[in-house]
Amino acid sequence: AIDESIPARHFLQSWKDKVFPQKPKAILVISGHWDTSFPAVNTVHRNDTIYDFYGFPDSMYKLKYPAPGAPELALRVKELLMASGFKRVDEDRERGLDHGAWVPLMLMYPEADIPVCQLSVQSKRDGNYHYNLGKALAPLKDEGVLIMGSGSAIHNLRALRMVDGIVPWALEFDTWLKDALLQGRYEDVNCYQEKAPHAKMAHPWPDHFYPLHVAMGAAGENAKAKLIHHSWQLGSLSYASYQFNSAS
Repeated sequence: AIDESIPARHFLQSWKDKVFPQKPKAILVISGHWDTSFPAVNTVHRNDTIYDFYGFPDSMYKLKYPAPGAPELALRVKELLMASGFKRVDEDRERGLDHGAWVPLMLMYPEADIPVCQLSVQSKRDGNYHYNLGKALAPLKDEGVLIMGSGSAIHNLRALRMVDGIVPWALEFDTWLKDALLQGRYEDVNCYQEKAPHAKMAHPWPDHFYPLHVAMGAAGENAKAKLIHHSWQLGSLSYASYQFNSAS
């Protein structure tokens, strides 16, 4: 959010010019920082900025991203999920945007003029569950909605080190993920805990990985994945970012 030396910051700032020039009607963010027992959407009219982190510089807690809420999109998400067999979808009428949503969006769309809705993950479920969650949301692509999974290709904060280069286990997992996505082996990604090298080391908890599965499912079975950014920090934190273009 504030460190100009991080390449991923500059990638996100270039979003509208170099990556995705179309302005979405609304944005749906699946964030690893909202983990619930059942799928939940926030149905607010104005998003508060949630500071769900600690130990950072004071300037981080002064940043604001007052994007409009997207209650109509939230209800559409709920409708699609329930029509696809998800029996319970909760509505949160108070929650704003956690930092998994507002930090990237602040850089991508600094005007904060696009309505934003969040959808939670369920970390006690698996990759196939989240892929199917995404499949149910596929119609949103044709309704002007940008679907964004916000997590991390590798997320093990206890393994971060001030080192030069990339630690071998992280490179192996990241390379496996890249190959699986670019080759369309989505079933392998859904079953990454059995298929990927060092899966438990890369993701001790799956909450930051499941947003990828939702985005992947929303793009459709024959969607093509494209690596649109790749950088590293602290030895094992991968900022690999993927864009899914549906076959249609």
